[in-house]
Amino acid sequence: MLTISQIYLEEMIAHAIKEYPLEACGLIAGKSDQVEVFYKTRNDAASARIYTVNPGDYLKADRDAESKDMSIIGVVHSHTHSEAFPSPTDVAQAPDPSWHYVLVSLKHKDPIVRSFAIVEGNIIEESVVSLNC
Repeated sequence: MLTISQIYLEEMIAHAIKEYPLEACGLIAGKSDQVEVFYKTRNDAASARIYTVNPGDYLKADRDAESKDMSIIGVVHSHTHSEAFPSPTDVAQAPDPSWHYVLVSLKHKDPIVRSFAIVEGNIIEESVVSLNC
């Protein structure tokens, strides 16, 4: 289970919409399964089909999270034309089995947000709990 405040869910969706038609990406930080910060990052791939988190943005987010006694616990990216489910590329490039992989799909009228664990190529959906704070 991943717990995210409503404000961060809205920021993730807004970032995905703003970057459309390209995939948007970002990082989440917190402790374990609680998202305490969402960092918007640039997609260096500049693509509607893949994303690459800008290394400078990653470093800045990582340092900021550490200064707040947190760590990066996952990555967020959008799917502009497909469902909120990890693609084969997403699975192949999943860097950390302990991370949460949050997807924002813009395929339908209303954006859909889902989260997954990706461990040794296996995709495991986890529930997303939204907090109104």
